[in-house]
Amino acid sequence: MIARVERWIPAARTQGERRALSWAHAPDLDIWLLLTTAVLCAIGLIMVFVASAGVAYTTYGNPAYFFERQVVWLLLGGVGLVIGLRLDYHRWRQLGPWLGAASVFLLVAVLVPHIGVQVQGARRWIGAGSIEIQPSVIAQFMVVVFGAVWLDQRRRSITNLREGVIPYAWRIGVVAALVILEKDLGSTMVVAMVGLGLLVLAGTKLRYLLGLAVTGLLAGGLLIAAEPYRVARLLAYLNPFAHPLGSGFQAVQALYAFGAGGVFGTGFSSPVPSAQILPEAQNDFIFAVIGQDLGLVGTLAVLALFGVFAWRGYQIAKNAPDHLGALLAGGVTIWIVGQALINIGGVTDTIPSTGVPLTFISYGGSSMALSLAATGILLNISARRRRAGSANARADHGGRNRGPLHPRASGR
Repeated sequence: MIARVERWIPAARTQGERRALSWAHAPDLDIWLLLTTAVLCAIGLIMVFVASAGVAYTTYGNPAYFFERQVVWLLLGGVGLVIGLRLDYHRWRQLGPWLGAASVFLLVAVLVPHIGVQVQGARRWIGAGSIEIQPSVIAQFMVVVFGAVWLDQRRRSITNLREGVIPYAWRIGVVAALVILEKDLGSTMVVAMVGLGLLVLAGTKLRYLLGLAVTGLLAGGLLIAAEPYRVARLLAYLNPFAHPLGSGFQAVQALYAFGAGGVFGTGFSSPVPSAQILPEAQNDFIFAVIGQDLGLVGTLAVLALFGVFAWRGYQIAKNAPDHLGALLAGGVTIWIVGQALINIGGVTDTIPSTGVPLTFISYGGSSMALSLAATGILLNISARRRRAGSANARADHGGRNRGPLHPRASGR
């Protein structure tokens, strides 16, 4: 494609003109991944409006209040996706440490009175009015990028406990500790999940992984026991109908919404919309609104879309041009799909509710924007893999950069 275009480029073109033209080239996009992301975002826009129109009109006098803000964040996320797509993913080697420092700074800043916004006893946001960012979401994105870069640079020592595993674990542990101080156990779980997932991809020994997993479970149990509201949430998970008007209220109403939706759903004109009986239904429990309005068919369609995303992410990681690309692709996939599964598990009462949003669908600015930016990185890795494959077909010098997902598979 580029060769055909460059036949028409005069030799005297400046470097700036060539750079501008390179942005006009159509990259080798993973169409399945791009379409899947677009459909999930479209479903999210529709369901945010359906779930929030009533409360938005009652509170703000504008039924499209939340919808309009979701559109703005979607557009910002689209810009992030384009930047992630166009930026060579190897540049994250230089950007990763700066992102890590900025993320830790924001995690500390949100805990400072008059800087962090406190809602229902939790400090999770920085900003004012409709312009608020959630540092814990930035931390999740940072763990994907910084973790992949750190593990790539130390690929030969990651199988060593003292030189690789422990230094990596305490870095992720510091981020998790700062997030838990915000009283955000859900985001802490996501940070731990991504951090451990990257270790698996890097080829860490099984006994070290099991040790870290057991340590994380014990720490999680202590954190739950330390806060009465977390204990109440756990008891509500075990038997939500024992507390139908208290800690189990949302779980019970969500289950009723799924039951009312049946196979094909009640449609958007249901006489008793689930959004009216689920507090802030446009946020963490939007999957229950999908269950009532679109039924089992709608929920399975959403699950299938995340399945396609996982499939494409796995293929991109498996066939990445190098070790860094494999780790980045795998980390992004684990983050986006894993978070979605945690949300769906909590809404369906399969696991305790954690307050984690449904990726691309729930209302929320930081999560939407950074998830799309991360998808752009995934698309960039895929495009470079395809271009590398074409180049290798013409000249046999690609074997130096290609490799398995982790060094042990090749004996390095």
